Amino acid sequence: MLPADHTRRARSYLALGYLLCVALGWVLGDYVGERTLPTLLLAYAPPVLWLLPAPLVWLWVLLRRRRLGAVLLATLLALWGAGFFHWKPQQAAAPDKRLRVLTYNVARGTMTSPERLANFLKSTDADVILLQETNFVQGGFAGQLEAYLPDYTSAHGTEVAVLSRLPMQSARTFPLPQMQREVLVLPLSWQGHTLNVVNAHLSAVLLSPLLRGDLAPTRRTRNARDEQVELLRQIALQTEGPILLGGDLNTPPRGLVYRRLQGMYGPDAFDRAGRGPGWTFPSFKLRIDHQMTRDLTPVRAQVLPGAGSDHRPLLVEYHE
Repeated sequence: MLPADHTRRARSYLALGYLLCVALGWVLGDYVGERTLPTLLLAYAPPVLWLLPAPLVWLWVLLRRRRLGAVLLATLLALWGAGFFHWKPQQAAAPDKRLRVLTYNVARGTMTSPERLANFLKSTDADVILLQETNFVQGGFAGQLEAYLPDYTSAHGTEVAVLSRLPMQSARTFPLPQMQREVLVLPLSWQGHTLNVVNAHLSAVLLSPLLRGDLAPTRRTRNARDEQVELLRQIALQTEGPILLGGDLNTPPRGLVYRRLQGMYGPDAFDRAGRGPGWTFPSFKLRIDHQMTRDLTPVRAQVLPGAGSDHRPLLVEYHE
């Protein structure tokens, strides 16, 4: 057994240990990320997990009346990492220069009806709507949905669709590696220019097998995503003119994949014009649905209340 004074000394450093764990976990998850499986887990785990030890650590340091500064710093760092301090100024664009883009994973229509979904989409007043998981379970769902939205024209790829009030040009589709999905690239006419909208639904990284010690499924899905991100890079290189990437990217706002996507397509609109943590997948407290562009300026980004899906819609308002 440790001597009593060593035990007391170890306990007195609890707050410092908490601070070190939060800082180290965030740095490894963000800057090492997908390179190793342990750091991938740090990058993709819900960041609110770092807040869970805070009440116990606070109780201990308040009883001991020491290391208050360390536990305060650790808590603030955890809150910042979870996005609770994210608070960007928002404004409204002039109506004649405004573009409203919505991205929404609709969960194959299993939690809504065509009429209910159409009413919600109309209520957002979006000019462009990017949908994922449009392989609807109910037969005829897509046709009924579009019938309720006569102001929009549509383009489809496997499991993705774009609805637009803007004039469309010819769409292109690209098979998503190791998935029965496609990336949909749709040129739209806006403000006298062509805006290329890229709608993608990347596969998820399987983390639960990693927690059980089974590394193969996690490694396989990580490698598949590397191929999918490379496809998005090729699309960006081959596409001339302004471009906007949106969709369910199954990627939290940290790690190497997230930074690679921003390097290809531009800043994250929610980072620039959103408020709060912006959880688009609320059951796991994660923001994994994004819009990225360097050619438009986001002035307002908001995660809307759920309307019949396990995801929440992300609506961004841009101006030129």
